[in-house]
Amino acid sequence: MKKELKHDHFKVSRQKPEESEEYLSGRGAQFNTANRFLKNQEVKEEIEAIDEWDNGNVATQYLEQQVKSIVNKVESPDLGMMYSMNPYAGCEHGCIYCYARNVHEYWGYSAGLDFERKIIVKVNAPQVLQKTFMNSKWESHPIMLSGNTDCYQPAEQKYRLTRGLLEVCNKFNQPVGILTKNSWIIKDKDILQEMAEKNLVTAMVSITSFNEGLRRVMEPRTATALQRLKVIEELSNAGIRMGVMMGPMIPGLNEHEMQRIMKEASDAGAKFTAYTFIRLNGAIKFLFHDWLYKNFPDRADKVWHLIEGSHNGKVNDTRWGLRMRGEGNIADLVSQQYKKYGKLYHMNEDRWEMNTTDFRRPGEQGKLF
Repeated sequence: MKKELKHDHFKVSRQKPEESEEYLSGRGAQFNTANRFLKNQEVKEEIEAIDEWDNGNVATQYLEQQVKSIVNKVESPDLGMMYSMNPYAGCEHGCIYCYARNVHEYWGYSAGLDFERKIIVKVNAPQVLQKTFMNSKWESHPIMLSGNTDCYQPAEQKYRLTRGLLEVCNKFNQPVGILTKNSWIIKDKDILQEMAEKNLVTAMVSITSFNEGLRRVMEPRTATALQRLKVIEELSNAGIRMGVMMGPMIPGLNEHEMQRIMKEASDAGAKFTAYTFIRLNGAIKFLFHDWLYKNFPDRADKVWHLIEGSHNGKVNDTRWGLRMRGEGNIADLVSQQYKKYGKLYHMNEDRWEMNTTDFRRPGEQGKLF
């Protein structure tokens, strides 16, 4: 007997991948959740009733958009940054836990399969960024690249918008932080190295697991952990300050790997680190539940209850300070490991700040004071 978690017209069944003829390899989500902003939506209720139905095996679509702004002010007190910019909305990496999935609903799409296969490309992003910097009201605060979706996802190979944004930042001496789990960042080593010499850039590589079986289904279109370590090593050797992001830590799946991730990253040259604890907000709750019971039926109940036990009986917590760290025995254990191994492997020891004093607009001779 299969238990079900209902969400509008969609049903999430506890079913092994090999038992389902429709399991989509190479995708994290297996269906489209309902968009809370749309009144009318297509629903698949009976297989026989619809002759042509998109089952998710379509190729990724790049939807080009002209945008009016690219820099966003970050209001969350849980995040250590003031501004972010994202050249792409949606992400082909397909990480099943990604909090950015919910944002795709604002574009009129689903947080499920649409998030992975309908990628919004902000084709004029570099030009809009330059216009932002030319505005006399802009003050040089660090900007986070990939505050939402990965700026080095596969679309970057075609559009090179991240490269364009970095070129603009380098021209203006604008400091930037980068977060990615894609080895494509190596292609920009030249400009990153130039910016690093001016203390204008720092980069974090996200590593969640060395278990390839887990990575392939949890983060289906990403680089392997070993490839990510090579990224840290190569860029670190090039003089770029590198760090490792361990997020999210999921009890029963990957939280036990924290020590190895920190040690391997430290050996590769990482100087700082951060982590997040799994939280399943919005539509991600239903997508993750479906994914968990299909891929790990032997431990799904345990994992789900451990997540609930870390968020006051829920799988998501909206309270500032707790939502990204969790609470309770398991969350506390993860926090203790983070502090212990961070100290052991000499992470976060240096007090390093980005250079915000040398920002210049073309033609400026320098600040008066």
